[in-house]
Amino acid sequence: MTQYIAGAALTLRSNQAPTLLQRDHFPSIFPSSTHTTHTHHTMSYEVKTVTTKPHPGQKPGTSGLRKKVKVFQQEHYTENFVQAILSAMPGGAEGKTLVVGGDGRFFSPEAVQIILRLSAGNGIKKIILGKDSILSTPAVSALIRQLKTDGGILLTASHNPGGPENDFGIKFNTDNGGPAPEEVTNRIYKISEGIKEYKQMDLPDLDISKVGEFTHGPLAVSIIDPVTEYIKLLKEIFDFDMIKAWLHETSPKPTVLFDALNGVTGPYGRAIFVEELGLDESSIQNCVPMPDFGGSHPDPNLTYAHDLVARVDKEKIQFGAASDGDGDRNMIYGYHAFVTPSDSVAIIADWAEKAIPYFKKGGVKGLARSMPTSGAIDLVAKEKGLEVFEVPTGWKFFGNLMDAGRLSICGEESFGTGSDHIREKDGVWAVVAWMSILAAANKEKAGQGINDVLMAHWNKYGRSFFSRYDYEECESEGAEKMMSHLRDTFASSGFVGKSLKATTSSTSFTVKEADDFSYTDPIDGSVSKNQGLYIKFEDGSRIIFRLSGTGSSGATVRLYVEKYSKDASEYGHDAQDGLKPLIEVALATSKLQEFTGRDKPDVITVSAAASGMR
Repeated sequence: MTQYIAGAALTLRSNQAPTLLQRDHFPSIFPSSTHTTHTHHTMSYEVKTVTTKPHPGQKPGTSGLRKKVKVFQQEHYTENFVQAILSAMPGGAEGKTLVVGGDGRFFSPEAVQIILRLSAGNGIKKIILGKDSILSTPAVSALIRQLKTDGGILLTASHNPGGPENDFGIKFNTDNGGPAPEEVTNRIYKISEGIKEYKQMDLPDLDISKVGEFTHGPLAVSIIDPVTEYIKLLKEIFDFDMIKAWLHETSPKPTVLFDALNGVTGPYGRAIFVEELGLDESSIQNCVPMPDFGGSHPDPNLTYAHDLVARVDKEKIQFGAASDGDGDRNMIYGYHAFVTPSDSVAIIADWAEKAIPYFKKGGVKGLARSMPTSGAIDLVAKEKGLEVFEVPTGWKFFGNLMDAGRLSICGEESFGTGSDHIREKDGVWAVVAWMSILAAANKEKAGQGINDVLMAHWNKYGRSFFSRYDYEECESEGAEKMMSHLRDTFASSGFVGKSLKATTSSTSFTVKEADDFSYTDPIDGSVSKNQGLYIKFEDGSRIIFRLSGTGSSGATVRLYVEKYSKDASEYGHDAQDGLKPLIEVALATSKLQEFTGRDKPDVITVSAAASGMR
């Protein structure tokens, strides 16, 4: 077997950082022959076939394959999965271009080298790679679409903790920039189950710390600054001058804090808040991406973004925001002001054409939410005469609607918000959208803050009181038994029409409908079943139960409760008080404590009172 000559591994073609990339940025470097030996710059590179055997359980979901780092470090484990992705790519891997990057978590640099070796062995022509393996999930989606590449491989486990004892993930996005559809992920899984060999070239490690264009074996590799093109995109979407005027010309000046939770959005946050908007360094924190996220859980909620919450409360900061490990989630939190994801997407939709040039120019085509998300955005759609879609949890369901031109703004209650500018949810986009709304609101009336925007919205549309309880890493067997119990309960005679009474009050709720959510895609007709158990009550309240597969071990039980009110005297109330009877009914009906052994959730997402968090 001919061995690759290490001394010729890198040929620097340009010391200049690439500007806006185009699809044909690289010259074609493949000969027309389909033989496994490629000649390039007088060098010979031979594809090496490595014998392997399947590793069980490599079934990717919408969020890719997520496991503990030590699982990915097993012999052939990562290679098997990358080979399955390359083999399952629509149209095959030969001659294709991929974007590669991720959140910089532990094991990312090693995984990049594996991807490069297997890409070379499978005939990939070009790799566009984020410097130091860094690219936020939204930035990858944007690059795939902008450069018209054939897809991308993301190295991320999103909001899950990182480090040698924690999580890693690999995800494939297709050429529309969105997560691979089920037909592709099923193909990846099927290939992984029967894999016997993978193809690679024995290339030495590529130095991924330098921006530039390189040849790496037969591969053309462009290592890019991860931030530049994404910031250009945001400046095409938003009016940064209007935001700057709000930040610098308002008296007194609004105080701002952005927390990247030591995740991938740190460099993006610095570029936006400090370099573009001219704020002081004190306006950002935890903005250096770390392989273990500094030991934190990079999930932007009231529990895990505790540094942000504490500083906002202590310093009475008017506008605070956080993003997650890979940059697709967000939380908006100001002094005595918290915006639930359900309210956030509804308010962005309501203000879009007033506050955001992208929508002023192109209009809003339609709105959508995931099934567990409150119906707040539905009311905005009705008011504006727009289509609104209720889809299963998973961003891929929004992508079909966007590609068909029927959806502009959408969100999930799990702190995910986005629009059709890309095909992933986008935490930084949502943060800038909120700054745009506050800037526009202050042009209408000076002194407007987060709570003023919230209260105005509720006065117009009514308020959806909403809460989510997360019971993380439950024993899978107990969680599945709980779901089976609920299905049996739903199917029992007389459950529909039954009055369910809260345990500590006289409040009762009459069951109107109970089922397992099913979705028929209006674009391609595909049907997605078993997407979450729900109970709808006669008064419009809802209870939903789901098992989430975003963790690397066990099951996360998610319980959602929602109550809608048009009574303005209730708008300032704490949601937990109003939702308590509904939560009691949910726990009693599901026997959650009995099946899971949990007496309290790990995380509570709550729509807090507009008059104050405490």
